[in-house]
Amino acid sequence: MKRLLVSVLAGISIISAVSCSSPMKPESSRENNLNSPFTAKMTVSLDKMNADGTITRNSDSSWVAEFDSPNTLSGVKLTFEENVVKASYKGLDFSVPKSALPVKAMLTNLIDAVDSLAAEEQLSGSESEGVLNISGSLEGGEYTLSVDKNGYIHTFEMPNNLLKIAFSEVSASGAVVPTVTEKISLTSETYVTTSITETTSVQ
Repeated sequence: MKRLLVSVLAGISIISAVSCSSPMKPESSRENNLNSPFTAKMTVSLDKMNADGTITRNSDSSWVAEFDSPNTLSGVKLTFEENVVKASYKGLDFSVPKSALPVKAMLTNLIDAVDSLAAEEQLSGSESEGVLNISGSLEGGEYTLSVDKNGYIHTFEMPNNLLKIAFSEVSASGAVVPTVTEKISLTSETYVTTSITETTSVQ
């Protein structure tokens, strides 16, 4: 009986020692630079499709993605404004092509995640290999968004959707581009309309 009691106590001591030596990783915090306008190169891996391009965040709900590859997307620009997505190719507007629909859906998830986290004062998550991993949930599924040591976007993953977007050459892109169309009266008959994409004169 004594031997059994000694064995049980020894087992408890070993378990306690292991528990103490392997504490849970504490949550880390980092500066939030998701709330600033930025431009970055992106590599998108979505199921069996791969695409490369550039993405720009102008402000909340105002993004532009331009693709270099594959051939079915090369030259296509997707502009996200609020809940409206427009496509263009070499300056010509057209409906979003079928080849871009899956990427459009996944970029919408990315935009929702970043714009939501941009409202936070600091970013919190788990530290791993020099990046901060932030987990969250969207209507499209669970995601993990990673930021680098300076709080800039690093990767965005949605495993259930077989999606991974890697970002490189991230740089601040300056002041927020205005999204509201303004009319300035020059004379009683002449107006100049300014917007993000064009300037036109109306007589």
